[in-house]
Parts: sequence; C-alpha cells; structure tokens
Amino acid sequence: MLRVVVLVSGGGTNLQAIIDSIEAGRITNAQIVAVISNNPGVKSLERAEKAGIPAFCISPKDFERRELFHEALLARLDEYEPDLVVLAGFLVRIPEEMVHKYSSRIINIHPSLIPSFCGVGYYGLKVHEKVLERGVKVTGATVHFVNEGMDEGPIIAQKAVYVEQGDTPQILQRRVMEQAEWQLLPAAIDDIANGRIRVAEGKVIRKED
Repeated sequence: MLRVVVLVSGGGTNLQAIIDSIEAGRITNAQIVAVISNNPGVKSLERAEKAGIPAFCISPKDFERRELFHEALLARLDEYEPDLVVLAGFLVRIPEEMVHKYSSRIINIHPSLIPSFCGVGYYGLKVHEKVLERGVKVTGATVHFVNEGMDEGPIIAQKAVYVEQGDTPQILQRRVMEQAEWQLLPAAIDDIANGRIRVAEGKVIRKED
C-alpha cells in the first residue's frame, strides 16, 4: 500500500479529487496518511479531517527563520514515512533537503502545459492571468516529478484545455481544474501505486501493458 502525504495551501480541491478517487476505486493500492498545510484555517484541512485523515498546519510565519520552518516541515513529513509526497496546490517552495531525501517520490500538479507559463512567479491564479494576457488558445495542466528546479522535473502526464472567448482568470482556472487537474493527479497517483511508470534518463517511462 502506497503511503501518501499531501501538501496543500488553500481550498484543497485537488486533495478532494484524490480522496474521492480512492473512495471510488479509481486509485488503488494507495492511502493518504497525512495532510499538511502551510496556512491555518483553510478548507483543505477541513476536507482532510472530514475524511478521517490526520491534518496539520506548519506555517513559516510561526518560525523566526525559513530554515526552522523547513526543519519542522521535514520532521512532520518523516513521521509518516511516505512513499509519495503530493504537492496539491502547495504554494511554498520545498527545501532542497526534502527534494533529495524523497527523490523521484514527490509529484506536483501545475495549471499549465509545461514548459509554458511555469517557473518563478507562475502559480495559482497568476498562471491563468498570464495565459489570457498572452492570448493563447490552448492551455491545460501538467503533473510532474519534483526536482531542484522550479517546475522542471520529469513530466508524468499533461492534458490540454481550450481557452474560450470571454474567459476570466477565475473561469479558466475552474475549467482547467475540472477538465485536467482533477483527472491527471489521481491518475498519476494510481500509476505510481501500481508500478506503471518509472523515471529513466530524466524522463518518465510508462510500462507496457
């Protein structure tokens, strides 16, 4: 059974998609053993508690130095001995020590088709604002492994979503979540839990059926 810890910052819609997919059997051989947020009082913590999942807030605001926050975050993570760490809308850059310790065991969902609209400064609603400013016709989402770079790890899966006339950043954000993010992330977890993918030479290789 794959032990999963989910890191979140806000409403937790991707977390809910994972919870629902496990309950519905779309994700097999996996369980969420803990949820950690960097923000107190967010909906994601409520979602976890409602599902009976241990939920914690570790906020950088509670520490004098960023290094102390990193130490506390990693210590809490280590307590649950995860096989996979899922960044589901986690808007804090994780420490390199965590990336190294959990190499090829951390995945992230990003609301664009990487390498477009990603990297420093591209997160949350800002991604969709930039997409609309640029006037692209197709956007989407990407789930990828996390490495030392920002949105640079091996890509697991992508799904395209059309931009429509009259879209606002909020409307586009919702469509990308519904049509791409909530499908890609659970599917990736299921693939990892069932040994269907591996990383080789910096790329994700899918096992032949």
